[in-house]
Amino acid sequence: MANVVVVGAQWGDEGKGKIVDWLSERADIIVRFQGGHNAGHTLVIDGKTYKLHALPSGVVRGGKLSVIGNGVVLDPWHLIEEIKIVSSQGVDISPENLIIAENTPLILPIHGELDRAREGLNKVAKIGTTGRGIGPAYEDKVGRRAIRVADLADRSTLEARIDRLLLHHNTLRRGMELEEIDKSGLVADLHEIAPTILKYSAPVWKVLNEKRKAGNRILFEGAQGALLDIDFGTYPFVTSSNVIAGQAATGSGLGPNGIDFVLGIVKAYTTRVGEGPFPTELDDNDGTRLGKRGHEFGTTTGRKRRCGWFDAVLVRQTCATSGVTGISLTKLDVLDGFKKLKICIGYELDGENLDYLPTAADQQARCKPIYEEISGWAESTDGARSWADLPANAIKYVRRIEELIDCPVALVSTSPERDDTILVTDPFED
Repeated sequence: MANVVVVGAQWGDEGKGKIVDWLSERADIIVRFQGGHNAGHTLVIDGKTYKLHALPSGVVRGGKLSVIGNGVVLDPWHLIEEIKIVSSQGVDISPENLIIAENTPLILPIHGELDRAREGLNKVAKIGTTGRGIGPAYEDKVGRRAIRVADLADRSTLEARIDRLLLHHNTLRRGMELEEIDKSGLVADLHEIAPTILKYSAPVWKVLNEKRKAGNRILFEGAQGALLDIDFGTYPFVTSSNVIAGQAATGSGLGPNGIDFVLGIVKAYTTRVGEGPFPTELDDNDGTRLGKRGHEFGTTTGRKRRCGWFDAVLVRQTCATSGVTGISLTKLDVLDGFKKLKICIGYELDGENLDYLPTAADQQARCKPIYEEISGWAESTDGARSWADLPANAIKYVRRIEELIDCPVALVSTSPERDDTILVTDPFED
């Protein structure tokens, strides 16, 4: 039985939540392996909407084990509040169906404060962060001064960790003319929430390896998109973690040989939230139409998303860096009614044609899209559940995307409802 990694193959917001929920019915375990509560998943199940940020999508499905892996940075106060909200919607959450890796780094209030202060002082090029402390928390992780879940179990260890943390942060805060952090207050706040968080704590790497040997199906759920990857994204306008599929192994403790299928989630057009290059961005009626029909507003921030035509160059690139086995094409129905559609097949940079996005930021900003035009369709694809339900030109559009990105389509999503999905290849049976 296959274990499947789901990753976004654009700039996030590709519709991963629905696809993960759809696949979770076939899985026994759902693992969140990177990112923080800066990313959001919206699930629509039997007409009820769930908005998840820190919790894995599997929590809304009974009989599944949901896992927060060590590759995540976790705001414990946000998690507690999110559990309360989701529980109030009738979802049972307990240590029986949710576990958190013992070595998961915590996001503290000082991280959010630093995030917002730096972004506010940045007069050169704003990154467009959510201000929730994700970046500073990852900085502390690699700086070896993070507070991790296991540290909450012993007060003397916790205080020693906080001393090291504050040596760094209070130096920064003095330079930014911010009030220094009171150690006693932070220790007290963490001590208060420790019992609630610790009851979910577990050696996730051990649990997953045992579950794999027992034949359980594991679904790995990524946040954001590969173009926001700290190494392979449009740096510096990226997130602070690795987003590509390889992170599923290091962010959970299950080795790379435990991954059998990588499913890249790809929107039938392109969107981006925040700053950074966007070669196919549309500042016209077509862009406005895509945004309105696609309801393109961020789950976490509510920010309006920038919209543009499908960029085959970027998706081909992310399929390569994530080792994508097959893609799930989402929001095909948003393109209904367009007489003509455009697909970016290359870039023009200073008189030269390129078949990839260069690494240098100044070159990325100067890349101009080279388009191929394709006929649209007047019929509705909303709710289609088989190829026979799709207009001929919609099928041609999907097949052309497959050719251009050099990767097959495994699933096609035609509405936010989980069952409005065309299955081409079942990743768990590949």
